[in-house]
Amino acid sequence: MTQIHTLDPGASPLDYYGFELRRCREAAGLTQKQLGDILGYTASLVGQIETARKCPTLEFSERVDVALETGGLLSRLAVLVMRHQLPAWFQQVAELEVRAAEIRSFQTQLIHGLLQTEDYVRAVLSALDDSDLDDRTAVRLARQRIFDKDEPPVLWAVISEAALYQRIGGANVMRGQLLKLLAFEKNPRINIQILPFEAGTHAGLTGSFTLFRSRRDPDIVYTEGYGSGHPTANPDTVKDCSLRYDHLQAAALSLRDSAELIRRVMEERYGERRDPDRDPVA
Repeated sequence: MTQIHTLDPGASPLDYYGFELRRCREAAGLTQKQLGDILGYTASLVGQIETARKCPTLEFSERVDVALETGGLLSRLAVLVMRHQLPAWFQQVAELEVRAAEIRSFQTQLIHGLLQTEDYVRAVLSALDDSDLDDRTAVRLARQRIFDKDEPPVLWAVISEAALYQRIGGANVMRGQLLKLLAFEKNPRINIQILPFEAGTHAGLTGSFTLFRSRRDPDIVYTEGYGSGHPTANPDTVKDCSLRYDHLQAAALSLRDSAELIRRVMEERYGERRDPDRDPVA
């Protein structure tokens, strides 16, 4: 007789998800194979998720919710699971993103994680380690769900022009990434400014940082190094970084000029061709 692996739902969000998935499936009178057939996945995958050996994706969770009429239970749990799968030192930042009313970020070399495409994420994460790449990519992309909330945060992103030229994953990946940035052009809650090379000496030369503002908690500044993150609510640090950010925004191009620079770099460096009477096309 095959021994059924029993999960402790209190052990972790992943264990809780697996426990709930099995409970809902069994309540519907379905085997793992039957549920897999309905969802378009293998019975093996269903089993791995039920035994907390694999992280569920949002797509999987949404399909389960529809198939088993769970009222969105698994989709809600999946967001929590994915946040918990982030590196331990970054989990606090993901919580700050969820609670923030406003996020102000300055990036020197990379596009911010909340704005990255799937291909760009995969290229960044696989630079030194391509293990569990599918799961790690899904976990990072899940952070972007904060923009689907009823009251999403306002994001201001000042990005160094260097990040547009840093060829992450090749020309096709970069073209897709820059197209995604342009897709936010008319979204008042996601504002992208480019700090041009011609700005010269600027207030962000010491590195990237992010400011989080919430309605109830103190403002927090976040910086990071190799494998470590450093959030602080120290008033002097917050005041200094807020002033730096004001100066960075003043030195950066306007929203409209930033979009034009992104288009120009996309066309000239990554092979994009544009019909003047139509939207950009490859």
